Amino acid sequence: MRETLGGTTLAAADVAAGYFRSYSAVGLLAVVGVLFVAVAFGAGRLLRPVVPTPEKLLTYECGVDPVGEGWAHTQVRYYVYAFLYVIFAVDSIFLFPWATIFAAPGYGATTLVEMFVFLGFLAVGLLYAYKKGVLTWT
Repeated sequence: MRETLGGTTLAAADVAAGYFRSYSAVGLLAVVGVLFVAVAFGAGRLLRPVVPTPEKLLTYECGVDPVGEGWAHTQVRYYVYAFLYVIFAVDSIFLFPWATIFAAPGYGATTLVEMFVFLGFLAVGLLYAYKKGVLTWT
């Protein structure tokens, strides 16, 4: 099977070889990164002193000895605020590529409608959170 690329006939094997050659730098970088992390953890394990004592094996929390059960009540509203932050952070991540595509010729109306649908879903979620009283700090 042969393809024509700019007037030159290339074999499928040549195309595949060029494709994999272009990703060899990415693969090499990934291997170097994994080796770097493995060497760092190995060096840390070899160089650190290991002297276990009862004090070191005790559960430690801010300098206070653990007394009683490890169960503590946490208010749910902090998690809700974190979820709302994540929702709007994801929204801002999608707005930047949309702004660049919106300026491209031929994509204006389509991307505008798609973004307003996306923003509509987010607005419904925000309205739901407001109606449930999640956004009031008490």
